[in-house]
Amino acid sequence: MTLSEPIWLHVCDIDAIPRLGSRVMPHAGGDIALFRTEADKVFALRDKCPHKGGALSQGIVHGERVTCPLHAWNIDLATGQACAPDVGCARRFAVRIDADQVYLCVDDVDDAGDEAPGKTTEPAEPAAA
Repeated sequence: MTLSEPIWLHVCDIDAIPRLGSRVMPHAGGDIALFRTEADKVFALRDKCPHKGGALSQGIVHGERVTCPLHAWNIDLATGQACAPDVGCARRFAVRIDADQVYLCVDDVDDAGDEAPGKTTEPAEPAAA
C-alpha cells in the first residue's frame, strides 16, 4: 500500500483574511472558517462551535484562540479543542502558506463531513515576511 502526497487547494491570498479575523469558505459539508492571528499564522476550523453550533468565524480571535460569539467558549485554533472547563472539539483542517498564498488540504476538505474527533491536521506556519 502506498500513500499519496496530499493535494492542496488554493483558497486565497493571506491578506484576504484580516489579522485577528476570519474568512469563510463555503463547503457542502459545512462552512470552513479560516482564521489569521496577529503573528500571521493561519488556521482552519469547521465554522461551528462544538457547544451550540455558533459561527466561530463571527467570534473574536485572540492569540491562537477564538471566542464563540454565542456563549463565549474559547476554542484553540491549533487543535480545535474547547478550553477548560468547557469540553468539545471543532473539526480542524490542514493549512499551508506558500508565498503568501493560503492552501487547504483537499483530503481534509473532501472528508469535511467526517466529524471524527481523532482526525488530526497540522496548523499553518507563519507566512514569510
